[in-house]
Amino acid sequence: MMPVRSARFRPKPPPAYREAGESKLQTRPAFEVFAFLNSAGVSKKRIEFRKKQTLFSQGEPAKHVFYIQEGSVKLAVTSAVGKEAVVTILGPGDFLGEACLAGQPLWIATATTMTRGSALVVEKAEMLRLLHAEHEFSDRFISYMVTRNLKTEEDLIDQLFNSSEKRLARTLLLLARYGNPNQALTLPEVSQKVLAEMIGTTRTRVNFFMNKFKKLGFIEYNGGLKINNSLLSVVLRD
Repeated sequence: MMPVRSARFRPKPPPAYREAGESKLQTRPAFEVFAFLNSAGVSKKRIEFRKKQTLFSQGEPAKHVFYIQEGSVKLAVTSAVGKEAVVTILGPGDFLGEACLAGQPLWIATATTMTRGSALVVEKAEMLRLLHAEHEFSDRFISYMVTRNLKTEEDLIDQLFNSSEKRLARTLLLLARYGNPNQALTLPEVSQKVLAEMIGTTRTRVNFFMNKFKKLGFIEYNGGLKINNSLLSVVLRD
């Protein structure tokens, strides 16, 4: 039986901007993940990366996990005919490459840095040891991955049911990490081409909506792209 789409279907706003009263998993716990990974008892290396640097490429062996301390990283998949699609953009506090822990032998996407930054790199075997031996860290990692999975599901719902305007507004809010404490709603450097790839539309449409958002005061250009709280109204409207 084919699923029936209701014209009244309205997916819940993602965790980043649900009402404060709703229960949700926190990706920035009191337990300091970076401090733990950076401790003397953890085998790791710290890397600093420049803008547009490739951290790993699609098809290469997947052997380690990154924990991003500073900067932003784009994950993109390239098809057999050379078409690229941006899967997500990650930033400080995010893990990258964790699929190797579940037995993924090769990277299925390419990770490219969008800004300068730094990360801790932990080999697969060491990461598995930590997850088995350090229960508090394991709890936080599982919480983080469940939250990421929820976001992925909501991204799919967003693509299936929402207009490109709503998808763009939601993407901008998520990239600016709306709802995180003490978060300045300023985006990392991201082009309209990348935004178009993320939401599944054309650069022309993204440019049209960005100009519209600017005229309505939802976003501002001031040495960067600032996202105002009022942009949330685009996502929540019927």
